[in-house]
Amino acid sequence: MKHIRWFAPVFLLLAGMAAAQDVRYNYDKTADFSKYKTWKWVEMKTSDKDPLTDNQFKSVIESVLPTKGLTKTDSDNADMYVSYQLALGTEKQVNTFSSDFGYGAGWGYYRGAGMGSSTSTSTTSTLYIGSLQLDFYDVSTKKAVWRAVAIKQLDPKAKPEKRQKNLTKALEKMLKNYPPTPKKG
Repeated sequence: MKHIRWFAPVFLLLAGMAAAQDVRYNYDKTADFSKYKTWKWVEMKTSDKDPLTDNQFKSVIESVLPTKGLTKTDSDNADMYVSYQLALGTEKQVNTFSSDFGYGAGWGYYRGAGMGSSTSTSTTSTLYIGSLQLDFYDVSTKKAVWRAVAIKQLDPKAKPEKRQKNLTKALEKMLKNYPPTPKKG
């Protein structure tokens, strides 16, 4: 019973970590982010875009960017171009459980006897991994000024509401530090 009480909290902690989004970002430290007020969508050339996910993502980004002081425009005179890429992949996970037991006896110096046995059982499962990359480009310099990437294990059976929630959560994390605060120095 002691083992079950110890194992349950560890399992819950690991399950929570597996479900968490890994979010990273980088930016051009020489860019003046205070000058970016307008943005325009720029499509990346991908052949396998899912139109439903594309619409979901665009609606989320269009609702989040105004909270960052950015206004969407269809004009080519926007301050920034915004693009994104979604990628889905799979990984194999191997889970192994071992049951070991043994008996040993000994006496004196270098003398003894022992016996042991071990049984291992392995199972594999497929993990679905989603990756979302968001890029901002300065129109005047034609350089990338911001990139954020979110990676998360996905539930292939998730309902559309759950997918929308995950996209919103990912974008909020990806843009948490946008615009970056200038370093005084």
